[in-house]
Amino acid sequence: MSSSLITRCSDPGTRPRHRHRSLRTAGSYPDRRRAVVTIDEVRAFAITLPRSSEALVRGRVKFRIGRIVYLSFSRDGTVMGFAFPKDWRDVLVEAEPEKFSLPGQSDLRHHWVHVRLAAIDADEMRDLVEEAWAFVVPRRVAEEYSASRGSR
Repeated sequence: MSSSLITRCSDPGTRPRHRHRSLRTAGSYPDRRRAVVTIDEVRAFAITLPRSSEALVRGRVKFRIGRIVYLSFSRDGTVMGFAFPKDWRDVLVEAEPEKFSLPGQSDLRHHWVHVRLAAIDADEMRDLVEEAWAFVVPRRVAEEYSASRGSR
């Protein structure tokens, strides 16, 4: 995870604590063939993150830090919801609407965005999962993880 992924600002209400790759670089490579990311790949990666635990809630796979959910999957496993700053989610969705979407009306009050797993590659999946995880863990834990990965 790059150090920019867990960059925290002094006023979290104005800017995200980290930035998604789509917000850092304009556009993606729509012509590039990518391997479809599966829910099993995401689960295998997410469970390796410190303090992360998997739960099955009303038929949906979710990942938590304590009681805070940072990843959730649709029942059919094609869509992943993830923690993301409210202030930046409209920008993310507008930048790549074929990939990202807003949550349902009842979830708009949460820091949450959806992504179609078929629209992302393994590297982007890891970025999204790490960013969502870093959004909910204590700063110290995210910094220790980043340092252990040689990102600082």
